[in-house]
Amino acid sequence: MAERQAHLKRWVTGLAGLAVLIVCVAWGGIVLSGLVALACLVCLWEYFRIVCPPGTRVLTDPLLVAGYGFGVGLIAAAHSGRPELVALAAALNVLCCGLISVFRFSADRAVLELVARQIQGLCYIPLPLALLILLRLSPEGTTWVFLLCAVIFAGDTAALYAGTAWGRRKLSPAISPGKTVEGAAAGLAANLVVALIGKWLFLPALDWGSCLLFALAAGIMGQVGDLFESQMKRVSNVKDSGAILPGHGGVLDRIDALLFAAPVAYLFRMGVVGA
Repeated sequence: MAERQAHLKRWVTGLAGLAVLIVCVAWGGIVLSGLVALACLVCLWEYFRIVCPPGTRVLTDPLLVAGYGFGVGLIAAAHSGRPELVALAAALNVLCCGLISVFRFSADRAVLELVARQIQGLCYIPLPLALLILLRLSPEGTTWVFLLCAVIFAGDTAALYAGTAWGRRKLSPAISPGKTVEGAAAGLAANLVVALIGKWLFLPALDWGSCLLFALAAGIMGQVGDLFESQMKRVSNVKDSGAILPGHGGVLDRIDALLFAAPVAYLFRMGVVGA
C-alpha cells in the first residue's frame, strides 16, 4: 500500500511538473527563463546543502551568495541570446570567488575548498541550464528542448520501472546500489525509441544516424548525471537532495540527468545540424 502511494505521488507530481514545463517551454521568453532561474536557485541551494561542510551558512555565506547571484546571471545572459555573456558571467564568478577568498584566507584556511565547491556548482547547474535557454532560442529550438526532455524523462522512467521489475545485476553498487544493468539498458532503449519517434514526427531535417547518436549520447550522459549526483549524496550520506517534490525528492534529483544531457543536445543542435 505504501509503495502504491509513493508511485501515485510520483506520477501526480511528475504530470503536474510536466504540464508546467510544456507551457513554459512553448511560451519561451521571460516565462521559461524565469522558471529556469527559479529551478537554478533551488538546485544550487540543494547542492550547497549536500557538498558544503556542516555548519556552512548556505543562504548567507558571501561565497555562496555570489554563487546564487552569478547563477541567475548565467541564465539572464542566456536569455539575452548572447553565449559570450554566459562565458563572461562564469569567468566573473571565478574572479569574485578569488577576491573573497583573499580576504578570508587568513582567518579561514578552508575557504579554498568552499571556493572549489562553489565553482563546481556553477559549472554543474546554471551553466547547463543556460545552454538549455540558448537551445530554446535557436531555430526549431522549442522542438529540440521538448525532444531532449522527452528522451531523458522517458529513459528515467523506463530505467526505474524496468530495474525494479527485472533488475538483477548492479550497475554501480559503490555509488548507487539500487541501479541495475537491466534498468540502464531499458533506459537507453527508451531514449532511442522516443528520439526516433520525435525525429520522425517533428524533426525531418535531422538524419537518422545523427538522431541515433544524439539519443545514445544524451541517454548515456543522462545516466552519468544521475550517478554523479548519487556520488555526492553518498559521500555526504544524504538520501535525497530535498523534499520539495513529493515522490521525487528535490529539484536536483529530478533534473540531474537533464543537466548532463543539455550540453549534448546543444552540441548536436549547433554542431551536427547547424545554427
